[in-house]
Amino acid sequence: MDAVTERRPPRWGRLARRLAAWVLIGVPVLLVLALLLSEDVRYVARAGVEEVRILLRRRPIAPLVADARTAPQLRQRLALVLAARAYAADALRLSVGKTYTTYVDTGRDTLLLVVSASRRDQLRAYTWRFPIVGAVPYKGYFNAERARRAAADLEREGYDTYLRPAAAFSTLGYFSDPLLSNAVGRDTMELVATVIHELAHNTLYVKSQTPFNESFASFVGYRGAEAFFRARGDTLDAKRAAARWRDERTLDVLWSELARRLDSAYAGALGGPALERARATLFGWARGQLTGPVGQGLETYDWRWFADAPLNNAVVIAQRLYRMNLNLFDAIYLQNNAEITETIRAIQVRVFTQPDRDPYKALYSRPGVPGDD
Repeated sequence: MDAVTERRPPRWGRLARRLAAWVLIGVPVLLVLALLLSEDVRYVARAGVEEVRILLRRRPIAPLVADARTAPQLRQRLALVLAARAYAADALRLSVGKTYTTYVDTGRDTLLLVVSASRRDQLRAYTWRFPIVGAVPYKGYFNAERARRAAADLEREGYDTYLRPAAAFSTLGYFSDPLLSNAVGRDTMELVATVIHELAHNTLYVKSQTPFNESFASFVGYRGAEAFFRARGDTLDAKRAAARWRDERTLDVLWSELARRLDSAYAGALGGPALERARATLFGWARGQLTGPVGQGLETYDWRWFADAPLNNAVVIAQRLYRMNLNLFDAIYLQNNAEITETIRAIQVRVFTQPDRDPYKALYSRPGVPGDD
């Protein structure tokens, strides 16, 4: 017969002390190790610190508009932002939350530099993965030197890179994003389009689908700005917003054709001098279009800027992020009698009723009816 062993009752006080020691000592140690060993963790931590610094410097916009001591031009721009924000909420029915109710003077011309990258022999974006937003084909840096260093590291690994400034960014409504002084300097049409663009992200955002998210926001930004200015009787800025949207669609077609030609060339598994010759030929063709018939036909862009603008795979990918299948958005706009609010709602319904699918496929379907695979 087996001996009976008497079990001692658990010492709950001792267990609690061990658990407290783990929380107070072990967790901080793990966090420190993560910061030391993981570049991604360090990046997120630095970005979080910068975001906190921005949030701590916020000033409510309404009192600034009411204060006679505020510079006249700034008062006018801030008042325009509040009006655009109200229009986005009431007329466009976008999710505005507390976004753009505050203002931050960043004290510098460029707050954020964005790095994009791609393989040289394929039109394939280098991606980074972050919580909430998923995989994205760009990475933003508040520190210009870190941005340039990151781009240089990628170039040493053989990637094409593209470094560009950003005047605004969205936390998708998780924080009350302030209006940054970098955006206020834009002309009135672009300022309103930027405000509505960023609010569109709060309203519809599909994880790991950056081209769709940015192209949708571009559509809502410019079509929404056009509707806003028409409602105010400002026909000049309304026409400028409509012209900019036409230009965006024209550039969409050009970048799409360049991407098609590059994909065709890269399918031949080119390398060495043959790869460089193919790239030089195709990028030369694109520059000729941008400084020639396409560029000179644009209504709101100065074609001369394209003469010295960089061209490589990373640039093509970055340009297409904001201009992919724009005519599809406009087709739905026309189906909804050119009513921007109804179009936004129709796009939301199509995307939300097609879970786990490419959102562009959802746009080809009827609301509530699964699209074809």
